[in-house]
Amino acid sequence: MTIDSVMDITRQALYLIIEVSLPVLLVSLCVGLAVSIFQTVTSIQEQTLTFVPKIICVFLSLVLFGNWMMTALVEFMTSLWSNFGMYMGG
Repeated sequence: MTIDSVMDITRQALYLIIEVSLPVLLVSLCVGLAVSIFQTVTSIQEQTLTFVPKIICVFLSLVLFGNWMMTALVEFMTSLWSNFGMYMGG
């Protein structure tokens, strides 16, 4: 196994991590921003107000995107295991 193939696998893994986590992180970011704007407009300064809407929206996004996320991860792992002999020099 060469340095180039290790770097390629690492690059693919990091890209997959970013790709899979992006929908959930964007939902959390948007909900947090909306709640912060709501708090600013209404002058409510409760620190725990953002947690419940974020948890609910992150859970819903996991339900919505979970199948796609799992499929992408399984495809990556399947490709790694199917090329295992090549990685070991065989």
